[in-house]
Amino acid sequence: MDISLIILLVFGLFIFLSSFFTVKQQSSVVIERFGKFLSVRNSGLQLKIPLIDRIAGRVNLKIQQLDVIIETKTKDNVFVKMKVSVQFKVIQDKVYDAFYKLEYPHDQITAYVFDVVRAEVPKLKLDDVFERKDDIAIAVKRELNEAMTTYGYDIINTLVTDIDPDIQVKNAMNRINAADREKTAAEFEGESTRIRIVAKAKAEAESKRLQGQGIADQRREIARGLVESVEVLNRVGINSQEASALIVVTQHYDTLQAIGADANSNLILLPNSPQAGSDMLNNMVASFTASNQMGELMKKNNKKLKPKTDEHSSGHQAPQAPKLPETEI
Repeated sequence: MDISLIILLVFGLFIFLSSFFTVKQQSSVVIERFGKFLSVRNSGLQLKIPLIDRIAGRVNLKIQQLDVIIETKTKDNVFVKMKVSVQFKVIQDKVYDAFYKLEYPHDQITAYVFDVVRAEVPKLKLDDVFERKDDIAIAVKRELNEAMTTYGYDIINTLVTDIDPDIQVKNAMNRINAADREKTAAEFEGESTRIRIVAKAKAEAESKRLQGQGIADQRREIARGLVESVEVLNRVGINSQEASALIVVTQHYDTLQAIGADANSNLILLPNSPQAGSDMLNNMVASFTASNQMGELMKKNNKKLKPKTDEHSSGHQAPQAPKLPETEI
């Protein structure tokens, strides 16, 4: 076989095979004929005329993400670094525009992101930037959609994924947050202490009230017992003064007994001699007797002075009241 024929067959086979090409899923191929746009081919096995048609380029139809890092300042003059993630894709019906109208789409998107962020962030304070990051993302998406739709790109979403202020600013914010939390903790702790103090005061007041009520009831019962004791002693021929003295002496010895029963007591009762009870009884009886004598004498003198008081009321000067005789006790 002639060598030229073999070469011709090989060349023809190569030309035939080059007429076929495949396009991957979620992508498109732009075909040009003699340098002029011919058609857009989608996924699958495709055919072109060899040496006349050529593949000008492939366009990715998948959703892509571009991360843009921007440094800008806020309204309160704090410099922050922001990371904005832009998710976009080529519109399938506008592959021609995406391929021919825009050569560097990533640079174009980055420029728009810079422009919008540096226009929005300086209007906000640092705290507002953190709170309104979604508003910044919406503004970026709106601006990008208006600009990039013309070039065949659809902006799926924009996200502000990171806000990084200067390290000194972050430390100051952490100190402010810690101080605020300590203040809140102190307020709650003070309120808890106040509640405990109020509850304790109420409990003490109730305890004092009950103690006072108990003491009053105790003294009332003691008085009632004393009255009954005096009545019993009167029935056996002991007068009220002697009965009262006897009861007091009895309580004195009860007190001594109570003091002696407590080994840890540091109370000293004076006088505390063996004849102290007898002396107390005699003194009290003498005191009660003298008190009764003085009371009767004053009653008699008041009766004598009554007519003279009437003369004094009629206009005559009343003579001076006689001096009361001294009574020995």
